Amino acid sequence: MMNGRTQRIEMASALAAWLALTAASPGDMSVAAFLQRAEALQRLGPLALAMPEADRLKSEVIAAGKRYQARIEADRKAGRKSASCPPKSGTLTPEQWLAHLRTYPPQSRSRTTINMAFDGLMRKRYPCPA
Repeated sequence: MMNGRTQRIEMASALAAWLALTAASPGDMSVAAFLQRAEALQRLGPLALAMPEADRLKSEVIAAGKRYQARIEADRKAGRKSASCPPKSGTLTPEQWLAHLRTYPPQSRSRTTINMAFDGLMRKRYPCPA
């Protein structure tokens, strides 16, 4: 028979394990969730820059970009043809990024991750020459 303290410890351990298993990696957020959060921040105006959620969204895009760059580099080193041919460096404004995310049909936004959207943007902006 368990006492109340033991039950609480076991419940806390189970909850921690569940959270660890269900935590999404950066870049795995859906386009729908990203847009919902970004639009809520935009309503705050300049105050949005000071919000932790703004950093979270920025981290999602940065992680997707790093993952994309690593994959492109691995493709190049392995001699595989890449789906896009970006320049060594470039810029992407928040407005350009949000405009791209809004091109996804509402019914597909919940199934499209930020990683997938970033790849799609790079294919669109930087197609490889034929």
